[in-house]
Amino acid sequence: DTTLTPSLTNTSGCEAADFAGFPAGSIALMQRGTCAFGIKAANAQAAGAVGAIIFNNGTDGRTASFAGTLGAPLVTIPVVGTSFAAGVDLGTPTGTVARMFTNTESAIRQTWNVFAETATGNPDNVVMTGAHLDSVIAGAGVNDNGSGSAAILEVARQMKKAKPVNKVRFAWWGAEELGLLGSRHYVADLVANQPDEFAKIALYLNFDMVGSPNYVRFVYDGDNSAFPVGPGAAAGPEGSGAIEAAFHSYFAGQNLASAETAFSGRSDYGPFIEQGVPAGGLFTGAEGVKTAAEAAIFGGTAGVAYDVCYHQACDTLANVNMQAIDENSDAIAHLVLTYGFDTRSVNGTGTGHPVSPPGQEVPGSPSGSTSTTGGGLHDDHEHDVREAS
Repeated sequence: DTTLTPSLTNTSGCEAADFAGFPAGSIALMQRGTCAFGIKAANAQAAGAVGAIIFNNGTDGRTASFAGTLGAPLVTIPVVGTSFAAGVDLGTPTGTVARMFTNTESAIRQTWNVFAETATGNPDNVVMTGAHLDSVIAGAGVNDNGSGSAAILEVARQMKKAKPVNKVRFAWWGAEELGLLGSRHYVADLVANQPDEFAKIALYLNFDMVGSPNYVRFVYDGDNSAFPVGPGAAAGPEGSGAIEAAFHSYFAGQNLASAETAFSGRSDYGPFIEQGVPAGGLFTGAEGVKTAAEAAIFGGTAGVAYDVCYHQACDTLANVNMQAIDENSDAIAHLVLTYGFDTRSVNGTGTGHPVSPPGQEVPGSPSGSTSTTGGGLHDDHEHDVREAS
């Protein structure tokens, strides 16, 4: 089920039927797309593959070699990611011989989430905001996601001067890059063991990369007006559209343009919207390439990635745009404080989140939705964006 042509929607390796007639003892060659990498690898191993090569999808800027995550210790065979060109080379000739060697370790280890909340405020109406603490192995991750973590830390520090009507809870998530493990554990634990406490969460705000050097002010498309539900875009639970509108309104009030980006389910808001919690947030772009239209509106350089150091060793203190951090951190502070005093525009009653259907499919989730466009390793930063005034 691999076409060897550029595609955002191919389902290569996503179904067991793709491996009908697969010669056991061979290496499985699959194209990136639609389902999580772990699903492709598990299907390959079940078919008798001794290794798996997943090549990039060849479109939307995804052509180079890449590093992904299987989300968990799912398989014992080696799995590697490579470029679109390498995949075509391996897949086109007949009788191709490939050899794989990897030196890897897959194990369960302990990591931590860190929480802080205001001493005052209604505990039955909790405003949550979060950012992930970890980076990829390649580098320090100062933009991804030191920028979001630092921004909400400063908001938390300043909140000691306020006495909000609603309790405000800050979360710094562990192991996001490995499949949203920290936020998934938190949500699953509350839903299973303290459902009454989970019901008190009014909304969740996510801030993952807010200082990209060639940035755009992207706001999550909570009402699905720019990104209808489908591959790469999940439904925003009731109230999410109000959060999106509040961010756009804030930026407009500062004479700053903003644009929209999809709820792809590939950052820490994913587990929350899966359970029907209204969510929103900001994002300044990753390896996607800035268009000429975006450069005309937001400045910066067209034809260059929003963050040329995304998931690389060069994501250091030199890799953040301080103006982006200044503009976005002000927006973060404004929304957190606004909802700290009044959430009724989002949840109506001002107590807990609206009753939205839980368990919705979240395309792009590293846990393995069947309608993703990539799957794995923080792919939230690969989705399309559309402009908004």
